[in-house]
Amino acid sequence: NEITICDACFRVRASHFEGLITTIVGYVLLAITLIVCHGLAALVRFQRSRRLLGVCYIVVKVSLLVVVEIGVFPLICGWWLDICSLEMFDASLKDRELSFESAPGTTMFLHWLVGMVYVFYFASFILLLREVLRPGVLWFLRNLNDPDFNPVQEMIHLPIYRHLRRFILSVVVFGSIVLLMLWLPIRIIKHIFPSFLPYNVMLYSDAPVSELSLELLLLQVVLPALLEQGHTRQWLKGLVRAWTVTAGYLLDLHSYLLGDQEDNENNGNQQANNNNQQARNNAIPVVGEGLHAAHQAILQQGGPVGFQPYHRPIKFPLRIVLLILFMCVTLLLASLVCLTLPVFTGRWLMSFWTGSAKIHELYTAACGLYVCWLSIRAITVLLAWMPQGRRVILLKVQEWTLMILKTLIVAVLLAGVIPLLLGLLFELVIVAPLRVPLDQTPLFYPWQDWALGVLHAKIIAAITLMGPQWWLKTVIEQVYANGIRNIDLHFIIRKLAAPVIAVLLLSLCIPYVIAVGIVPLLGVTMEMQNLVQRRIYPFLLMVVVLMGILFFQIRQFKRLYEHIKNDKYLVGQRLVNYERKAGKPSTTTHSSSVQE
Repeated sequence: NEITICDACFRVRASHFEGLITTIVGYVLLAITLIVCHGLAALVRFQRSRRLLGVCYIVVKVSLLVVVEIGVFPLICGWWLDICSLEMFDASLKDRELSFESAPGTTMFLHWLVGMVYVFYFASFILLLREVLRPGVLWFLRNLNDPDFNPVQEMIHLPIYRHLRRFILSVVVFGSIVLLMLWLPIRIIKHIFPSFLPYNVMLYSDAPVSELSLELLLLQVVLPALLEQGHTRQWLKGLVRAWTVTAGYLLDLHSYLLGDQEDNENNGNQQANNNNQQARNNAIPVVGEGLHAAHQAILQQGGPVGFQPYHRPIKFPLRIVLLILFMCVTLLLASLVCLTLPVFTGRWLMSFWTGSAKIHELYTAACGLYVCWLSIRAITVLLAWMPQGRRVILLKVQEWTLMILKTLIVAVLLAGVIPLLLGLLFELVIVAPLRVPLDQTPLFYPWQDWALGVLHAKIIAAITLMGPQWWLKTVIEQVYANGIRNIDLHFIIRKLAAPVIAVLLLSLCIPYVIAVGIVPLLGVTMEMQNLVQRRIYPFLLMVVVLMGILFFQIRQFKRLYEHIKNDKYLVGQRLVNYERKAGKPSTTTHSSSVQE
């Protein structure tokens, strides 16, 4: 037995899961111990000890369920997603094992993060389905928007075997969806398009275009444009509604999926009357019902929303099975489109920029997804304009063309020239003096400088908007308030682009002119000239920073002097001018008062 226990402990330690396994086993043993002690306390009739043990058992139970639901379940989903997508990246289980052995903590965290993202988007899609489908269709899934749903109370009241059964069911459902939407489409893509996979997921590149610039382009341009727009959710909701209507009419399940419109209106009117009657009845709750009854009355004032009646057609179970099969085929086709179309479009567009160099598929997929989103947005706008007539469409096209041209000019200035100058200045001031020795020549890459400039420009803009009121903050707020539709090109160039570009150009040119044009005239050696050329930018930055600190301290001392003077001589709201007269030290001074 000792050898077996030691062998098991060694295996646990060798698996790098000792933290998670130890935590779960500890919770289980602690819960079993508390249950046994609670039973013994009940036998010997120790009421206080029994209550204390009961509270401790509830705390341990809730903690264990939280660890399982928030820690273990997303981790399982993340590993299952990784295992099912190995062929997509031309990887194997041996590669994942080596990666896990080299960095177990990082690997576990990344898989947990991927699993959490998957669970979050799955829950968001379920909430979207509840907005489209008839209340009661998704009866087997918990409604997170239900005011009566309390996860903590559910953890406390439901027994352990119910939670275990729900956990196993969730693992089966989520795992089946991953197989349907990831593993099976990958097999189909490899069979139909053998050269399309695997995805290129290299971490480093020798291409002229740096991975850093593409990463920042993805994070600063593509993802914010996709996530900050509400059109994507509306499009997805429209597609779900169209699919539901189509499936309902094909399988005669329209009443089951969407409900009857006339019945819904009648039910809505009847429910409004019932709500009014219930509100009148529950205005003054009965004393015997207590606070719980009043609380339930408040929560249920909106009426029951968990079910609506529907028409049950003949052969209903068979139709439900066909509906599930139709849903699986639709999810499979949607997954095939999402895995191929954005990546193919992004590869084709990136080939004009990078040539034959291989780019990380994250960037190609993001670029293709952004182009697809823009195309769909343009098509929806044109379809919305078509009923207004040809003349209105031409006027709208002219307005949008002018607006796009203005936006391109502004983008070239604010997102092109300014970040490039800012990145180059940062390279000369910080990066080159720290990384390149004096006996070597620094090399500058415009794409990397531009990418760093984009990041620095966003940071400076955010700090400016959070700081005190001054001219740059006022201009940025005005530009943001106008938006793209009311863009003022003259105002942006005159108030924002021209001053900022002028300051950046002066910051770049003045040190260069001093180092290259004035210093050689002084007759110094080449080593000194090289030293001045390489160190003049950080030296001038230090001078500017010191001058700024000096002026700031002078202003602070002036404010402190004014504050001390006001505290000493300001009586109420009247300022007493104290002037000592020569020759009359003991005479009472004549003071004149002025209103502040």
